[in-house]
Amino acid sequence: MIRSLYTAATGMVAEQLNQDVIANNLANLNTIGFKKSRANFQDLMYEVLTKAGSLSATGQQLPSGIEIGLGSKIVSTQKIFTQGDFLSTGNQLDWAIEGNGFFQIDDGQGKTLYTRAGSFRLNKDGNIVNQDGLLLVPNINIPQGTVQVTVAKDGTVTVTDKDGNTTQVGQITLVTFANPAGLTSVGRNLYDKTDASGDAVEGAPGTEGRGTIVQFFLENSNVSVIDEMIRMITGQRAYEIDSKAVQTADTMLGIVSNLKR
Repeated sequence: MIRSLYTAATGMVAEQLNQDVIANNLANLNTIGFKKSRANFQDLMYEVLTKAGSLSATGQQLPSGIEIGLGSKIVSTQKIFTQGDFLSTGNQLDWAIEGNGFFQIDDGQGKTLYTRAGSFRLNKDGNIVNQDGLLLVPNINIPQGTVQVTVAKDGTVTVTDKDGNTTQVGQITLVTFANPAGLTSVGRNLYDKTDASGDAVEGAPGTEGRGTIVQFFLENSNVSVIDEMIRMITGQRAYEIDSKAVQTADTMLGIVSNLKR
């Protein structure tokens, strides 16, 4: 009876963490380039009272045994890197990645981080930076007097001056990972690589499975409100059922404790 109290409690803890993941997804519904997470559940160890295949008292082999599960837990939170909807902005420094890949960002301390958020700006020196002022890698400088910036699907960046002269000033590269779900989120729309993600493989957009660049667009969050609400309701009901199991076990313990000879 005591076992059932703890078993149901593990389910309540797991569902509470699941709701935390869902709440974070919904909170980032309008975050550019955000990728939703999913909580993955796993059952805990089992107490084996009778092993399957053992012999009965009459010498017959038992086709099944007795195993008592001890609950569940969340084993991981997995990023889902499906494509988000595109938002037309008309801004020449807004770029979306159509397909796989990440932009590279210098964190200001010599370390490269990665992002799907393609909302860029120019700093006072004409360098392309993200919304936090961190440099795009490789660095691209837009000369003074530029009236138009053009980004091709293959990442080639050209500028046009007031006299109509065009000049190529840089090349945007994208990186891919063997396991993008293994990236760790560091906030500010940025990811860092881990041993699980593998090393970043850099190349031009449109090559070796990398996506292409779409100028004048941003990639919205891939969070679906309907899907998250369904998951939230399902998780809430599972939490309620687990709490009922705790209450039922407590009631049964109360009956036992009130037994009198």
